[in-house]
Parts: sequence; structure tokens; C-alpha cells
Amino acid sequence: MRLLSYLHNGQESYGAAMGENVVNLSRAFPQYPTLADYLGAGRWKQAARDAEGQPVDGTLASTVYLPVIPRPEKIVCAVRNYMDHHKEVLAAGMQRELSEEPPIFLRVWRSQVAHGQPIVCPRVSETLDWEGELAVIIGKAGRDIPEAEAFEHVAGYACYNDGSVREWQFHAKQIASGKNFESTGGFGPWMVTADEIEPNAELKLEVRLNGTVVQSSHTGHMIFPIAKLISYASTIFTLVPGDVIATGTPAGVGWSRKPQWFMKPGDVCEVEIERIGTLVNPIVAQV
Repeated sequence: MRLLSYLHNGQESYGAAMGENVVNLSRAFPQYPTLADYLGAGRWKQAARDAEGQPVDGTLASTVYLPVIPRPEKIVCAVRNYMDHHKEVLAAGMQRELSEEPPIFLRVWRSQVAHGQPIVCPRVSETLDWEGELAVIIGKAGRDIPEAEAFEHVAGYACYNDGSVREWQFHAKQIASGKNFESTGGFGPWMVTADEIEPNAELKLEVRLNGTVVQSSHTGHMIFPIAKLISYASTIFTLVPGDVIATGTPAGVGWSRKPQWFMKPGDVCEVEIERIGTLVNPIVAQV
């Protein structure tokens, strides 16, 4: 089932994508004000039944999307979690060793934009790079989650573009400043519930800039698999429904290229993941 957050008559809503239409769920379940609340109640497991007979709010083509989870408590991002990406940054001159445990950082929710909404090039830098990633959405809270139980906590999956302002990322060893510029991370268009994608499925991931393929890989190339990322993150803090884990990007980022290649106003970036969908964001300048 495809679940999404969106605006309807100026109000935040959530619902299900049924064919080419959006069916409203938020009015049917006012006890769950947000999609994160709906997931936390375990309703994602029966979303298809919940959607039956609910009103249609419009077509997907006319929908004003919100980030799948508009204000997650945590956006946990994996660093250099594909071996080909690790090798390309080494070849480009970065001195980094493989870690025994997953290196992570956090994004803030204001750094996210929805499908169809613009990713914003900040005025202070011209090094805004793309990073197509598989996002995992947590549906069940947990702390110190064993890897063997990790997928019990997954509600679904979505496309993510971990837009990175490289110049600021490299100001220090802690890279979070370059990863948290407002409106630089695409998230959407929807999440596909976990019952439709088996654990550890190898999903093709492709990123296109202005129609040119710049990243092409599959999720089976992760260094630290999803279960490890969930288990590791949950030793630090309690994962709660609506938390997002962005699982890292494969090779093909613009920073590692010769010459380097970055997103600029007027571009369009697409992140497509097999069995999930395609996230599309135009690129604009900060005003």
C-alpha cells in the first residue's frame, strides 16, 4: 500500500494512493492526527481495508505533497554505506577508513521537501550535491532492538534525496552542517508499506539529473544492512513511529567526479527506487 502526507484545502492530511487517486484516511481516523500516529497504531498493516469506501481527495497529479513524514522526531542518516561510494570518495582524495560500526548523523525536519517541491540551492555555496537513498520509516517504537527483530519495527520504505552542501560538509569532521540546509532533502512521494517489500530485498536505485543517469546501483550493496542500522541507532535513542532512517547512497555523486558536477537552479533531480516510485524535485535558488 502507498501511504502519503499531503495538503487538502490548505490542511495537512494523510491517505492512500489508490490507482491514480488519493483516498483520505485522516478524516476517518481523527484519533491519529498524523501519518506517524497512524503508523504507530499499527494501522499500516490494514491500510488497504481502511481505505475502502473513504472519500477521494483528488488525483495524484493534482496533489500537493508533503514530505512522507512531515516532522519526524529523528532523521538518522548513514554515512558512506555503499562500498562503491566509499571507494569513489577515497579516489577523490578523502581520507576515511571503514568503520566497525555504522557512522551516522542526524538531519532536522526543516531540511526536507516533498515530491514536486523545490530543493533550494543556498546562496552561500554552489556545491549542492545529490544523494539518492532508500529511506526506512519506523512504525513500532523500540530501544536496544536486536538485529533479528529489526524488521518488526519497519512500517515501510520511501525514496530520499540526501541533498548535501559539500563545501559546508567539509568545514569540519562532523558533516552535519552540510546536510541540514533548509529545503535541501527530498522525501517522497509516498511510502510503500513493509508488507509489500520483503526484508533485505535488493531494490534497484537510480538517480537522474535532467534525464541523465548519475547513480545506478541496488540496495544489496549496503555495507551495513537495514537491520544493523536500526539496531545500532536504537542503542543510542528510542526509535519512535515516524522516525526515518536514510540508508546511504551509492557511487555517482557529483563531488567525486572530474570535473565536479553539482545541482543548480533550473535542474530537475529524480530518485527512482524499484517497487517504490520516483521522487522528483526541481532545483531553485534561495531567495
